[in-house]
Amino acid sequence: MLELPVLSASPDSPPAFRWDDWYSGVGGRTIHVPEVQEYLHKIQTEQYPRCEGTAASVRREFGTPEEAAAHIKEKAVEFGADAVGICLIEPSDLYRGRSITETHAIAIAMRMRWRAFQTVPSREAAIECMRIYYDLGETVIRLAEYIRSIGYDCSVEHPIGDSNLLHIPIALKSGFGELGRHGSVIHPRLGPLFRMGSIATSLPMATDSPIDAGIAAFCDKCRACRIYCPAGAIPDQRSPEAGKDHLGNDRYQVDTGRCFPYFATHYYCSACLPVCVYHHKEWARDFDGYETKLFPNVVMDPPPQPFDGVPKESRHSFTKVKRD
Repeated sequence: MLELPVLSASPDSPPAFRWDDWYSGVGGRTIHVPEVQEYLHKIQTEQYPRCEGTAASVRREFGTPEEAAAHIKEKAVEFGADAVGICLIEPSDLYRGRSITETHAIAIAMRMRWRAFQTVPSREAAIECMRIYYDLGETVIRLAEYIRSIGYDCSVEHPIGDSNLLHIPIALKSGFGELGRHGSVIHPRLGPLFRMGSIATSLPMATDSPIDAGIAAFCDKCRACRIYCPAGAIPDQRSPEAGKDHLGNDRYQVDTGRCFPYFATHYYCSACLPVCVYHHKEWARDFDGYETKLFPNVVMDPPPQPFDGVPKESRHSFTKVKRD
């Protein structure tokens, strides 16, 4: 049996996010939304068991890597994707301590429903965040099942699961957009209001390239997400110590110690996404025809005390915003 080469994470890669440690540090999980729990139960019981599978013994051959990429992208859209891109996997794309044998990542994005973010944070927004994880998970799993059916091994990086791949670097390399001030990717067409999952495979495919759509320059001038961040976690300036983005800019770095306590006690917050005004909010409308307003009502409750208690060696680095 052919032994596949193993790609290991870079020593500088961040560790996977330790959710239990962060929740424990802010008093435990205090948000209880039955619909959220129902989606999470379905993800764990219905989807996780389908993430793995065996490739068919007969392999479909493609004439060129370009043909293979076009076919896989067409299938991804057929299964529900709003955007799809492909890139090679590098050591810096893996969480610390993780390894992988696949060579290519397929990035898959799905739009969230704007009508659920008319007030943030809110119960409706929390439900929508979990709904998209379920629906996107279904799309990613169906595409993985298809790839296996044509004879190629692959692994599912579920949008809410314990993945090996860092979704943001994969998204940027796959041409999904640029990194916003709020730390999330802004897509030229979908804006910031989308979620992403991915598939790792060694199916030979043509890859996409990072893009410069002027989003970084826009974020340098716009401060909407900083102004409307209830936790005060979004910075005024880029942070040279945070490293460079794919365009060579210093990155903006959100203060997780401020962000997480608010996130954990206010319906998983997400305020920074719907307040974004990129592209005159052309992405911010309801595509099913529901009547919505252009800018959400933002609940600006006093934030909890910051929490930095997870040991540095067990968490990603972050800049402390306006803290002594």
